[in-house]
Amino acid sequence: MEILKFVPYIFLFVSLSSANSVVDFCVADFNFPDTSAGFSCRNPANLTVDDFVFSGLGVAADPLTNIFRVSVTSAFDLTFPAHIGLGLSMSRLDIGVGGVVPIHSHRVSELILVIEGEILAGFIDSNDQAYYKTLTKGDITIFPQSLLHFQINVGKTPALAFVSLNSASPNFQTTTTSLFANDLPTDVIEKITLLDVVQAKKLKRIFGGSN
Repeated sequence: MEILKFVPYIFLFVSLSSANSVVDFCVADFNFPDTSAGFSCRNPANLTVDDFVFSGLGVAADPLTNIFRVSVTSAFDLTFPAHIGLGLSMSRLDIGVGGVVPIHSHRVSELILVIEGEILAGFIDSNDQAYYKTLTKGDITIFPQSLLHFQINVGKTPALAFVSLNSASPNFQTTTTSLFANDLPTDVIEKITLLDVVQAKKLKRIFGGSN
């Protein structure tokens, strides 16, 4: 009976919360700075259907322009401003033969769908258990949020995949560049990775790090 006393107040709270949700969408206005509260929204009166369409994922990118032989085309908040507040985004992965999406993490979960080729995809959980499998056309797999994961083209032809993430701003952190693309001292890297100094300095040269 004590619980029932609070039921009307619960319904009142839900009703008021729903009433305050008067905005169907928010297309970010990049004329104003991003703040802790997010981007400002453009006036819906000035929007057209084209503001809700992104065609960039239909264009193949050259995966051979970087050391990992992979190109990522993303429809995130900064490239597709209609994503704001919807809790989702997508990317296209063009992976050359032998190419790799290096081990990385982000604060959201990810689903990958293979369109062409063979991709070895996997993640490592917090107990250091590795889950991985070679995916082919039509296969999908999940990478749980915050866990390290990777994709490798293990086929004989270029691979294509699309990924979806449950955030408009997934915040990628790639382990390799996080270690070697900054001024973290080489002797510190040697200690925390067990790499020797020569290898650590080589990787710093490759990724633009110093010190």
